[in-house]
Amino acid sequence: MNDIWVRLEEWEGLVLERLEGAGVARIILNRPEKRNCLNAPLLEGFFEALEIIRADPNLKAVITKGAGVNYSSGLDLTYLRSISQQPPTDWDRAHPNIRLTEALRQFPRIMIAQVHGYCFGAALALMNVHDLVFAAEDAQLGMPEVMRGSFGQIATATLFHAQIPIKKAAYIQLTCRNISGAEADRLGLVSQAVPADKLEEVTTEIAREIGSRHAAPLEHAKIAVQMGRDLSLSDALRLDQLVGARQARLVDPTADVQSYLKSQKGGPKVSYNRPDVGEG
Repeated sequence: MNDIWVRLEEWEGLVLERLEGAGVARIILNRPEKRNCLNAPLLEGFFEALEIIRADPNLKAVITKGAGVNYSSGLDLTYLRSISQQPPTDWDRAHPNIRLTEALRQFPRIMIAQVHGYCFGAALALMNVHDLVFAAEDAQLGMPEVMRGSFGQIATATLFHAQIPIKKAAYIQLTCRNISGAEADRLGLVSQAVPADKLEEVTTEIAREIGSRHAAPLEHAKIAVQMGRDLSLSDALRLDQLVGARQARLVDPTADVQSYLKSQKGGPKVSYNRPDVGEG
């Protein structure tokens, strides 16, 4: 299948694209000469890109990737220095990178990170709050902050919340040594590691599959995960009941059972689509 990406908008350091006929958007970090490090214009563009996607209910999956040979080397240290030299702000005014990290976790679309090359620090934090992560086997993931003189704000919180073994998380944080995409896969830090030359193909294929689904189950799956993950099992089960009731107002999960069962004869097949998918 030929992938035709159409450019929707462009900002300084960021590009927003749409995959024709697929329900998929793509946000490209576009500072390859700076290893796609995050600065003020890029972060501002990111927020605006999310609002454009939010306004289009047909966009169900969002890929983030980096232009050139890296996903992102993290926060632009020149930008970070300029912030640190400003007068302190009120403690309740979060840095844009913190706000973006939280926004991606809560964004009502399925967020998919396509990680190659470097993914360090603040970029690792962004990666950790995506719903799915596909990484090149030779990608390099890490936190160099302790070596620089910081504990690793945002990256630390998201890494230790990722439910990988705590000693492995501490190794990444304290030693400043990188791990490969393949090792991140073994730890469960990414969804899947694939050969670098297959990364875009695999990521786009999965995004296409998700983009073909009914929007309501996707949205409620994310609500259940992001709200339920911090609850006790009993409270999470109660939340599931509430989310299920909300979902039932939008879609009947049993409306096409016979066609679904027929499609699955011989083993699970992800090619099945509900006939009302266009209504989602």
